[in-house]
Amino acid sequence: VGEQVLLKCSFKSSSPITENLLVDWTYRPLAGGQMETIFHYRSVPHPTTAGRFKDRISWAGNVAKGDASIALESPALSDNGTFICSVKNPPDV
Repeated sequence: VGEQVLLKCSFKSSSPITENLLVDWTYRPLAGGQMETIFHYRSVPHPTTAGRFKDRISWAGNVAKGDASIALESPALSDNGTFICSVKNPPDV
């Protein structure tokens, strides 16, 4: 609680990394409910502009090295839940 946390995500692709590579991070609360997209990356990071993670997520990855990690600022117990990282590098998924 309170300290920045790194949410790690690594990937391998048989296709060359291009600007079409897409990273999506989604979140579902521990209590269940709707999945929400909290971070999107395509050439440049697009953190969420609404919801509980607004202004608290930053890009910590390096797609050239197969890293799609993000950092979460000021985590709270209420942030507990499932964080899912999805990487698509067309035509590879």
